[in-house]
Amino acid sequence: MFRKSVKKLYSVFPISLLVVASWAEAFDLNADAGQTNKTKEKMHASSNSASELPDVIVVTGTRQAENLLTLSGNLARISHEDIRTVNSVYPSDLLNRATGVYVQANNGMESLPSLRSPVVTGPGAGGAFLFLEDGIATRAAGFANNNALSELNLAQAQEVDIVRGPASAIYGSNAVHGVVNVINRAVQDGGDISLLLGPNEHYQVQGSVGNDFGDHGLIFNTQLIDNGGYRDNSGFTSAKVGLRHEYKDEQDAITTSVSGFVLDQNTAGFIASGDNGEGCFESTYADNRLFKDTQAMEKNCEEDSFRKWSSLRVASKWQRTLSDATYFVLTPYARTNDMEFRQHYLPSEAIEENSHSSIGLTSSYHWQFDPSLALVLGADVEWTSGELTETQQKASTFSFGKARQQGVHYDYEVDVVILAPYVQADWQYSQALSMSASVRFDSTHYDYENRLADGTTQADGTPCVNGNNEPVACLYQRPTDSKDDFDNVSSKVGFNYLLDENVALFAAWSQGFRAPQTTDLYRIQNQQEVGQIESEKITSQELGLRGLANNINFELVAFYMTKDHFFFRDGDGLNVTDAETSHKGLEAGIDYSLLSNLSIALNYTYAIHQYESEHANSGVRRGNDIDTAPRQLGNVRLAWQATKDTSLELEWAHVGSYYLDPSNDHEYEGHNLLQLRGQFALSDKIRLLARLENVLDERYASRADYAFGSYRYFGGQPRAIHLGIEARF
Repeated sequence: MFRKSVKKLYSVFPISLLVVASWAEAFDLNADAGQTNKTKEKMHASSNSASELPDVIVVTGTRQAENLLTLSGNLARISHEDIRTVNSVYPSDLLNRATGVYVQANNGMESLPSLRSPVVTGPGAGGAFLFLEDGIATRAAGFANNNALSELNLAQAQEVDIVRGPASAIYGSNAVHGVVNVINRAVQDGGDISLLLGPNEHYQVQGSVGNDFGDHGLIFNTQLIDNGGYRDNSGFTSAKVGLRHEYKDEQDAITTSVSGFVLDQNTAGFIASGDNGEGCFESTYADNRLFKDTQAMEKNCEEDSFRKWSSLRVASKWQRTLSDATYFVLTPYARTNDMEFRQHYLPSEAIEENSHSSIGLTSSYHWQFDPSLALVLGADVEWTSGELTETQQKASTFSFGKARQQGVHYDYEVDVVILAPYVQADWQYSQALSMSASVRFDSTHYDYENRLADGTTQADGTPCVNGNNEPVACLYQRPTDSKDDFDNVSSKVGFNYLLDENVALFAAWSQGFRAPQTTDLYRIQNQQEVGQIESEKITSQELGLRGLANNINFELVAFYMTKDHFFFRDGDGLNVTDAETSHKGLEAGIDYSLLSNLSIALNYTYAIHQYESEHANSGVRRGNDIDTAPRQLGNVRLAWQATKDTSLELEWAHVGSYYLDPSNDHEYEGHNLLQLRGQFALSDKIRLLARLENVLDERYASRADYAFGSYRYFGGQPRAIHLGIEARF
């Protein structure tokens, strides 16, 4: 299967290149090879007649350069200044500063995100969000992972852009609830190196060095972290590296990048109320207040849990100017990803080994048809080969009607081919009013091969047994070999109306989808019917007001979304594959300069995420809140430039209460945290760094859950101070 797919992909690659080249020839009227590389900027300027607009250029929202003020949709940007201020260790450190974003820290580098959504978990969580590095997905569409933020080098990024809500009309599958795009640093002369020390034997070293040679440039960056863990027998070591080469001349711009990631982690699992008094810990706190017990939260009842993870990504973006009105972009890429970990959050505690490798190409042809109309024609193609094995080392068990057998549960290989053409149009109707539309067709083909006995037996074909030693179906079902196809069309229309040179009204209607992940299709349970899973689909409407001025930037948005074929796991660990949900709310992001040396930033979200379907067996009633969906999220930051050399930032983070299970029978009360950060410049090249986390030493849960009859918590870390130094050269 692997060799056949490789041959198939090699045949597709040249065809895609020829298609784009043909577009270039067909539309390159009077192309001049001497045109400069400023065509893209000229086209952008011609589509915005108000030349005095604030010059904030973004790419993530439309895959092409566009002024943020005239964008017909939401977008939050975390600036390079913010990235340097935070000096993040975990994804939650940085991303929770953005409106509508809530990333729960689990243990080590593990985390679960939400973007205009609940914190989605379980088998249906993979693919709810799309994570990009310089516009290219870090993982293949059918092989998403809940913890995928960990492999992005957020601490050394130039900027991070976040789109809330669906973006499938631009990016395809998995852009259901949002997109996070990490924009890496461009080449520049010089470099930096920093050291950060923290509690629990935390050591973090990172640095970069670059050189601009004129037409060519090169930059290298790396980050190393060793953390002893604040819980017993936990901790991790991680390494991230990046290499970027840039070339440009009058006609071409080529950017080639390589990114690598390695993680070796001893994982501490949930502290579950059901384990109280069973040998791991003893607590007098009520089950629903167990997270308040600091001593219990520091225990590790799953000392043999681990996660080993490595990934490598290569991409080369080639942009060629054809004329004043046309250019094309080709980006071939390759990626590989390997992971092994213990599923400490499930009763089987099975070991999962998964891997996938991909090669792909994104291509687009950009044409400024006339001063008021711009068109983009594009096509993306990708081939992936992946495999998964799940093995239970614990003895076989039978409880609550579920037989979990010792040995191999799943062992399969799957090849995936995706082909996706799309078109975008931007129309400047008047000086104030602009409109945009895009439509994309995604064809996803899976070729699956099961390497064990089919059905609900043990790996060798023998049945499982119940407590009376009678033959029963095993919980784990393995479908027979199959070829499966999923075709999806997604679209977006929007408008932007400039109320004046600094304020704009925008609205958008968009669709998103998530083609079933390979684990959704081929790692199923005995109560499921093979082939019953459909693509998850979402429809969104939003209305917003955005302002960019000298002393204030703001974005206010109201949204409403409905979703079909939602895949979730209930409180008993059973898969539910066809739920309907709704999502509505208000979002506000404001940055305001109070004085020349004092500013305040506020991010607030009020959102309601509910089930719109009945699932009696799982205790789900229409109108129930989706679990782990706090209605209120808030973040306020006060930044003070005390002196020329000294700056301070005080941050207040609020997480509202939320239900812990789909039946809404158990609840977490929420929490408030204070963080304090400071910087002191010893010179223009050297600065000292300090961060005091959880200033008031709040006892809280970084993640709360209820499953298998127990409250389950990851305790938030107690008050801690980090100290560091950075040198630039």
